Amino acid sequence: MNLTQLRYFVRVAEMGSFSKAAIELDVAQPALSRQVRLLETDLHVNLLQRTGRGVLLTEPGKRLFDHAVAILQLVARAREDVSASRDEAAGRIVLGLPPSMGRLLTLPLVDAFERELPKARLAIVEGLSTHIVEWISTGRVDLGLIHNPEANPAIETLPVLDEPLCLVSAARTGAREGRKATPLSFAELAKLPLVVPEHSHAIRKLLETQAALAGLKLNIAYEVSSVASILELVRHGHGNAVLARSAVLASGQASALRVQPLAGEAMTSRLCLAVSAHKPATPVLRQAMRLLREQVLASERPGHNKLR
Repeated sequence: MNLTQLRYFVRVAEMGSFSKAAIELDVAQPALSRQVRLLETDLHVNLLQRTGRGVLLTEPGKRLFDHAVAILQLVARAREDVSASRDEAAGRIVLGLPPSMGRLLTLPLVDAFERELPKARLAIVEGLSTHIVEWISTGRVDLGLIHNPEANPAIETLPVLDEPLCLVSAARTGAREGRKATPLSFAELAKLPLVVPEHSHAIRKLLETQAALAGLKLNIAYEVSSVASILELVRHGHGNAVLARSAVLASGQASALRVQPLAGEAMTSRLCLAVSAHKPATPVLRQAMRLLREQVLASERPGHNKLR
């Protein structure tokens, strides 16, 4: 197994075709096919299933694809790090953001990178905290924002922000403006029909834990993975949600939603920076961490975003 074989295999898998990959890689198709066959021979498995329309990954191929992408990214970053001067913030950073934070932070982060780190290249991917932790552990992501991290020897975390969770409901027609909503107890919350994310979501885990501690059962009306879809259901009166204010702000639907604070310090989501515990911090990674933290804190300053 060598890097050329891995690179060829990844590109064929991404393109779904040997001919398209050969054009993209600027190599002869027979040479490309030979390298992939050598890789399959070396591993004693079939990595690709040939079809009339192209190729598909087999189960062993899917497993190797994830490893190969991570290996190639690590090699690229090592090359960039070694070729850069010792203290120069240059190279590529892959940043993982939860979808709600992605909508708030992507534009200011890109602006900040262009202004302060002109020699760095930024890539942004979105996913749930559990996915971002996995991507950091496997090397596919360098830096991420995650909610309520669990102990994991593969990553290091740095708390950035504690976000109080709120009950999100459809705005009531004719409701009095400026009236401050009173905090809702967890017992009252448990009686309401809720639209919640899947079990792996940090807020779902927190809700289930608090319900178990209180000896209560949640009234779950719908289970929906996408926060945007959850808010759409809430807006049309199909239930209530428990989310941070940042998710409502990022949705662009704040005027159609009512936010009520929840009683108790336990109903708080902690947002943390996360990096690999096994990779050295390069100059560009340290600067990216600084910029990300600054942009998160800036998004919480009075006047930056308004939510009634």
